[in-house]
Amino acid sequence: MEIGGRLKALRLTIGLTQEELASRAELTKGYISQLENNICSPSIATLSDILSILGTDLAKFFSVTEREKVVFKKNDFFESENGDGINIWLIPNSQKNEMEPIILTLPPAGSSKTRYPFEGEEFGYVLDGKIEIITENNTFTVKKGEAFYINGSTEHKIVNAGVGNVKLLWITTPSNF
Repeated sequence: MEIGGRLKALRLTIGLTQEELASRAELTKGYISQLENNICSPSIATLSDILSILGTDLAKFFSVTEREKVVFKKNDFFESENGDGINIWLIPNSQKNEMEPIILTLPPAGSSKTRYPFEGEEFGYVLDGKIEIITENNTFTVKKGEAFYINGSTEHKIVNAGVGNVKLLWITTPSNF
């Protein structure tokens, strides 16, 4: 870890000059410059004092924060069965998120598992083919290029109503696939 660069970044963030930091820490401007350029290393006590002036402490300064992953590629995806079809999980560990997106592929006449009522919502967009969403009281037909939105309080399943494979983007919130 480059201590000097991090110290300099903290100092600049709060708008102190090297001279101001040195004065507050009872050090010389030259010593602060040497620290920031990694020419010398401070004692733990001196570093702790400097960090206190900069509004942080040793634990926070040395903690490594994991960068949030934003882009997910094909090698991040994984598959599982869903009734007669296959789920492709697009975001690994998405159960910790609010939404859980999958791609569902169903063979001709295939259907998903029955989705039992839950507190949440579902959105889907048919990428290929034609589906029927079967609820207790209704059947809805959705074709390629169309979308659906379901309140999770209704038991339902999705059936391939076409002649070829069906592929759809299916998102549940909160995550519960």
